[in-house]
Amino acid sequence: MSKSWVIGDVHGCDKSLKSLVEERIVPARGDELIFLGDYIDRGPGSRQVLDYIIELEGKFEVKAIMGNHEISMIEAYHGEFNMKSSFWKKPKNHKKLAWFSYGGDKAMKSFGVEDIKDIPKHYIDWLEKLHYYILTPSFAMVHAGFNFEIENPLEDKHSMLWIRDFKVDKDKIRNRKVVHGHVPVHLDFIKECIDSSAYSFVDLDNGCVYNDRPGQGNLVAMELGSMELKVQRNIDMD
Repeated sequence: MSKSWVIGDVHGCDKSLKSLVEERIVPARGDELIFLGDYIDRGPGSRQVLDYIIELEGKFEVKAIMGNHEISMIEAYHGEFNMKSSFWKKPKNHKKLAWFSYGGDKAMKSFGVEDIKDIPKHYIDWLEKLHYYILTPSFAMVHAGFNFEIENPLEDKHSMLWIRDFKVDKDKIRNRKVVHGHVPVHLDFIKECIDSSAYSFVDLDNGCVYNDRPGQGNLVAMELGSMELKVQRNIDMD
């Protein structure tokens, strides 16, 4: 039987991602890999992460969700940064500095360019086609979360990318469990959310780039059928 693995925020940690997939998950043909967004920024290998996910698309069923870092890169590329979509301090000069302020500079370095327009456009094209959310009969997967204050949470794309606090109303998503990233949490909390039926969500962001934070510094994946958790310690930031 095929398996579906959901992978948390990668943030430019390509070596950790490759190790997670090839040594921990070890997917078989027919297995599905679902990524929750934030592939770029902060870590050293943003371009390498995108290349690897694109490579995986040729081997497995891959679905990738848009994160706030991806939308910010897209907006910076087009010079259309929307301050309403960001909680970051408004830049004083160029719009793209807002993206730089939380890791865009490291992404640019991974591409070997100084001008964002020199990033090959096929990367931008790929990012622009990312899903905002993915539904299965049992799960609602998204980068940040959903706005349950409105009648239809699936209509608020802004919240899908940026929201940090929300209370799940299962009636509005047909009793599905929310699986998301975006907010780094302790590994013990992730395990508790998986093991306890009291939680209506699982946050799979274990702060991969934060090796100095207790209980963080891992890239994690969860299998949707068994709820099995795979943990890969960050090997990019050593």
